[in-house]
Amino acid sequence: MALTTAPDPTRRGTGSVRPDANRRGTGRIRHGEGLAGYVFLTPWLIGLMGITALPMLLSLYLSFTNYDILTPLSEVEWVGLANYERMFTSDPSWWHSVRVTLSFALIAVPLKLAAALGVALLLNRAWRGVGLFRGLFYLPSLLGGSVALAIVWVNMFNREGAFNSFLALFGIQGKPWVNDPDWALETLMVLAIWQFGAPMVIFLAGLKQVPTELYEAASVDGAGRFRQFVNVTLPMLSPVIFFNLVLETINGFQGFTAAFVLSNGTGGPVDSTLMYTLNLYITGFTDLEMGYASAMAWVFLIAIAIITVVFFSTGRFWVHYSDGEDR
Repeated sequence: MALTTAPDPTRRGTGSVRPDANRRGTGRIRHGEGLAGYVFLTPWLIGLMGITALPMLLSLYLSFTNYDILTPLSEVEWVGLANYERMFTSDPSWWHSVRVTLSFALIAVPLKLAAALGVALLLNRAWRGVGLFRGLFYLPSLLGGSVALAIVWVNMFNREGAFNSFLALFGIQGKPWVNDPDWALETLMVLAIWQFGAPMVIFLAGLKQVPTELYEAASVDGAGRFRQFVNVTLPMLSPVIFFNLVLETINGFQGFTAAFVLSNGTGGPVDSTLMYTLNLYITGFTDLEMGYASAMAWVFLIAIAIITVVFFSTGRFWVHYSDGEDR
């Protein structure tokens, strides 16, 4: 009886592929995929380094100098922490811009989110033509912080503007709202609140994810519309509220265009619209104190980072997810 032996898979000519050859082939494929990935990432990496990272590092260096744009970088004088010391101890305009920006953010952001949520609740219906209304309410957000929109807003709220003409129909005497120090910042707040379309769309998407069974169960338990809103809608919508709150707070602190147009780049009247970013612009490009402006920018960046960390640290106490786990 003839004995046969199984072919050795490691021997050449048997038609089988050796394990080490498999590993080399797989390694070449993975290396090629990784190289292709880096090739596609190259434009983004160039943009990151040339437009973001390097300018930030240069700005950090300039914040410790007295750079004034007109002086070559090779001749700037190192002043250490003098810019930061001046900012916190001897610059009243800096503190004033901080107060103006905080007032704007603390009032405009909550009202904007409340308006967005209220309209989202109204539009979360299967009404005929509701899509048209959603588009109309979202339209102001598409315009964003455009100069044209800010010019229209200024013309609406000046002494001969459309708002005063509307008040005149009811016998109410208007005033030059944008030129009144007591009301100029409020007109900017109204403009920011009016542009609630973006958070409204996000709230609408969140409302679509709330299970109808929860409302049915609450209704069986005798809960009315208000209790359903408090006990069902808000908890289920808390991740979306958190998301909108973080984004809109950052946007609120970064307000610039409307304040610049309304005050002609001065922060007036009587510095009532001197937002932080506008003050930074005036310091760097009008007063040519780019070193000091760089220090202001870094303080602003750190403040925004701290506020964001506070939001994420406290969010675990009130943000609830559908899987039952708080993060």
